[in-house]
Amino acid sequence: MSPPSDSDADPRQDLDADSEPKPRSKKGASAEEPPEEREVLSRGEVRIEGDVISYTASAATLHLRDEDGKPKASIFHVSYVKEGVEDRSSRPITFAFNGGPGSSSVWLHLGALGPRRIELPDASRPPPPPYRQVENEHSILDLTDLVFIDPVGTGHSRPLGEVKGSDYHGVQEDVDSMAEFIRLYLSRHGRWNSPRFLAGESYGTTRSAALVAKLHEEGIVCSGVLLLSAALNFQTFIFEAGNDLPHILYLPSYAATAWLHHALEERPAELGQLLEEVKEFAIGEYAHALFQGSKLGAKEREAVVARLSRYTGLSRTWLERADLRIEIGRFARELLRDRGITVGRLDSRYTGMEPDAVGESLQDDPSFSGPMGPFTAVMNDYLAGELGFVEQGRYEVLSMKVNEGWRWSEERRLGYVNTTAALRRTMLSNPHLKVFFANGIYDLATPFFASEHTASHLGAEAHIRANIVEAFYEAGHMMYLHPPSRAKLRQDMAAFYGAALG
Repeated sequence: MSPPSDSDADPRQDLDADSEPKPRSKKGASAEEPPEEREVLSRGEVRIEGDVISYTASAATLHLRDEDGKPKASIFHVSYVKEGVEDRSSRPITFAFNGGPGSSSVWLHLGALGPRRIELPDASRPPPPPYRQVENEHSILDLTDLVFIDPVGTGHSRPLGEVKGSDYHGVQEDVDSMAEFIRLYLSRHGRWNSPRFLAGESYGTTRSAALVAKLHEEGIVCSGVLLLSAALNFQTFIFEAGNDLPHILYLPSYAATAWLHHALEERPAELGQLLEEVKEFAIGEYAHALFQGSKLGAKEREAVVARLSRYTGLSRTWLERADLRIEIGRFARELLRDRGITVGRLDSRYTGMEPDAVGESLQDDPSFSGPMGPFTAVMNDYLAGELGFVEQGRYEVLSMKVNEGWRWSEERRLGYVNTTAALRRTMLSNPHLKVFFANGIYDLATPFFASEHTASHLGAEAHIRANIVEAFYEAGHMMYLHPPSRAKLRQDMAAFYGAALG
């Protein structure tokens, strides 16, 4: 990054061109007082589609306050604002976050959307450090300003005063805090009339569907929602006794994984043809067999087992013992057991090894544990170095404490978390709202067929169907780690923003 100059200084703060960016915080805060808000500004450039985009970066904290005006939470965020834009009302702004729950926004920030990205080998264990961050030629900063938000308990976001972090660690509490942050950000930065977008990944899509509804109720109308590796209806991917839906919706992803790793006895040359055949079988003969339970006849059962084995590469004996139902952890362990390796959950293109060669559960997901170290190192280095935000506290890339303590529903309610209805309600109220689904073919965490199922159940109204865009990538949960998919994702998002903005 280059130092700021007087000629194009950000209007929010005057910076000396010959000095380093300085935090906007006051001195002398006592131990009893909450830390004051901070903001560090800097400037940079990124080349996208052949054009050089100059931007102002802000690494900052923003306080949420109670009814008495006392700070109750500090939300850390990093924003990138394109310079040289005179009319901000014509410039879109996108609020982005990841999922978990308990994850910071580092994955979308340094993996897909921001002006810098981490450089990693695709679908393999990364080398030892040091790791590099490079210019992200596939960033969407030319299309929209970006704000990456870390929910409370992640990144550098923390509860303040007597407030507990757990007060924010529930489905609705999380949505309420994100809505409050966005409202405050729009006010402070004069962006109330800018086109607004939400971008979420994984549980971040759960949040997005509920958040766009919450914002709409408060008069903050959005133009579009980007859902990467969608997880709106948890019934579609939670394996529990009595819930056969995941077994049906996972089957195409299992077939794709077996095809990729040459685990099929009869392997077709083209994956696309196989997937269409498997999807038809899954919602037809297979679903019919599962729904019959013990009433399924022996002859029909034998036929279903044969086709399951043909599509998944699993033995007929194993499928019989599993009662035709293939749980994700068991599949990841069993598919390549004869080779002594497992496949990844977030991305089944990755392979790994388990200490227990005969176990059934997946203890280590190589598609998560591999990228985790490099992303953690590069994010900490990038914040303190290029962005100039030095903080002694730990940057929580992914907090398992938050994840394991999450409140999934109110006690008076039964069933699975499902924010599809909130998104549908908003699409009916706002007929201009566009929704983009990005799906990884090799994603075994939020399978693409489950995402298709969710998209097809948002409603049959003509304008809803017209406002939904679905895209598919030959990669996993974080499809942007696959270079060809990252390039395609950029193209698909550019088309989506163009359509949403008219």
